Amino acid sequence: MAKKSAKKGGAKKAPAWKPPKVSASSGPRKKSELYGLLGESVGVPRKQISQVFETLAAVIAADVAKPSKDKPKVFTIPGMMKITARFKPAAPARKGIDPFTKTEKMFKAKPASTSLKIRPLRALKAMV
Repeated sequence: MAKKSAKKGGAKKAPAWKPPKVSASSGPRKKSELYGLLGESVGVPRKQISQVFETLAAVIAADVAKPSKDKPKVFTIPGMMKITARFKPAAPARKGIDPFTKTEKMFKAKPASTSLKIRPLRALKAMV
């Protein structure tokens, strides 16, 4: 009978994924450059990278859409940024004093609107 050789250490572990070294761009990166870089790094076709971004945009749009007066909507991209949508109610026309000329003036009415604020998180600030 032949002896079966037992391997020490069990199955081989795959090497941990490391982010690639990326050099700074001379100007703002174009969308196609970004998709190509991400695709090469992860080993995924460029088309799938664009689908990921489209899905992310749809999720963000759904999560921050239609905030109420009392409750703003928030979406967080972990480790990167926090997006906050806040509802601003309509402001009626009013009389007031112009701060520059000190004369009485009628200020225009403003329609209701939604304001977006994008704040960087600690990890993104540490990168820069």
